[in-house]
Amino acid sequence: MAERLPAWARAFVSQARVGRLATASADADPHVIPVVFALVDDALYIAIDEKPKSGRRLKRLRNIEQTGRAALVIDHYEEDWRQLAWVLARGSARVLGPDDPAHAPALAGLREKYAQYRGMRLERAELIELRPERWVAWKADSGG
Repeated sequence: MAERLPAWARAFVSQARVGRLATASADADPHVIPVVFALVDDALYIAIDEKPKSGRRLKRLRNIEQTGRAALVIDHYEEDWRQLAWVLARGSARVLGPDDPAHAPALAGLREKYAQYRGMRLERAELIELRPERWVAWKADSGG
């Protein structure tokens, strides 16, 4: 990780249940999709799980294969704007196959965070790895 996250932001990312993954194709066509993720050591992991898909290679995977880049934003919204917070991770991304040494620990982190993954057969699933080079973290001033 190129930058360290403040302690509050690391806890925020670790506990967050959903984020928005942003990728772009080689010709700069943007794509943003909600995802679940786990922070394992200094990387973010996203599984390509068993939920129904279109049947063709997912755009997020094609984009990462074309550019090697991605971003993930994790946010918290409240009507009381003093409670707002968000973290943005930008960096290199790659698609991990099941034989990659990072696959098993990443899958373990995802299963620890999401009970739904414990019953899915994901040992052969592809995972997205995002290695943040830049973190931006913001939260509203609780003092007003």
